[in-house]
Amino acid sequence: MRTVPLGTTGTQVPNVVLGLMRIAEMDDDAVKTLVGTARDAGIDFFDHADVYGGDHGCERRFAEAMQLTAAEREQITLQTKAGIVGDGPYFDFSYEHLISSVEGSLRALQTDYIDILLLHRPDALVEPDEVARAFDELEAAGKVRAFGVSNQTPRQIDLLKKSVTQPLVANQLQLSITHAPIVAQGVAANMLGEEQSVTLDGGGIVDYCRLHDITIQAWSPFQAGFFNGVFLGSADYPELNAVVDRLAAQYDVPPIAIATAWITRHPAQMQVVLGTTTPERVAGAAQGSDIALTRPEWYELFRAAGHRVP
Repeated sequence: MRTVPLGTTGTQVPNVVLGLMRIAEMDDDAVKTLVGTARDAGIDFFDHADVYGGDHGCERRFAEAMQLTAAEREQITLQTKAGIVGDGPYFDFSYEHLISSVEGSLRALQTDYIDILLLHRPDALVEPDEVARAFDELEAAGKVRAFGVSNQTPRQIDLLKKSVTQPLVANQLQLSITHAPIVAQGVAANMLGEEQSVTLDGGGIVDYCRLHDITIQAWSPFQAGFFNGVFLGSADYPELNAVVDRLAAQYDVPPIAIATAWITRHPAQMQVVLGTTTPERVAGAAQGSDIALTRPEWYELFRAAGHRVP
């Protein structure tokens, strides 16, 4: 398992992460098998959110199933997110909500500290001073060790930095071969009448994160679009799957490893956040961690997914 820097923390983390948003209904043995498969593959980084599985449901299910000792807890990285209010839904980055959410996560996860807290999607009503107050208090109390964001644009991050003093070490963004506007736009920049050239991320978020040492975490790495099914094996993407299958045979790995490798090949040194609850898929995806696709291979996948290379 290849590792990448986590922001400016000086810590190395695996470039494949296990996301646990779908474990609420799984029994203890199933959770242990899923997590154990990830650990065997070199994944010691686990992604949660307070809204996954309802009110801290997946966090609670993880802790109840794993029953980690203090030593076992130290061996893994637990990341969670706060800011989405499921009852609305709406977003809330207020001081009160962030503090309450983290306290709930600490109880649910049965831990004294969160390794990384992300602000979950942008809150249009954000007050940076309130976020800073919450971050300062959580850091001083030893309850959160590092902070980041998800789905945020360069200017939204700059706005937070107006008040927040802690480094923002990660930005979790949707990215797959087929859902790649944060990458594809730059390839077709300034092309009149070309849909791919339209900026959807507020202006070069990948470049911004590289410039500011913010680790990009790619969520839904196998989704065709926004939660509308996977592209692997889909009849809607025959050309892409033909290329994926050929490369999988060439590298002697399952196709899911090639889909992973397309992301990990990017020089931004991204993390791939897996959302599957199938152990075999976790093990297969992890095999993409070390595959260094060539430039021709990477761009062939890019073109086969329907993106334009001028």
